[in-house]
Amino acid sequence: MPYYVYMILCEDNSLYTGYTKNVDSRMTLHVRGNAARYTKMHKPKRIVYVEEFASRAEAMKREKSIKKLSHKRKLKLVKTQNKQRRTRHH
Repeated sequence: MPYYVYMILCEDNSLYTGYTKNVDSRMTLHVRGNAARYTKMHKPKRIVYVEEFASRAEAMKREKSIKKLSHKRKLKLVKTQNKQRRTRHH
């Protein structure tokens, strides 16, 4: 079963990064305020980035590396992924 690293855009324009087996159910927990202290204080708006990994270890490693990035670099990552998605659909 794959693991996912995801980023959530919060209402204050901050980004939360996490990993999970199920992005949709994890987002539901974030919205309810039951997933992370950060998203309890910074209300989540939407998922803006998702990456898939074969193992939990890989996902955790990637999550850690993303968390070390500046806000600007995280936004660039989001923008790059969204651009790739648009390109693939056209």
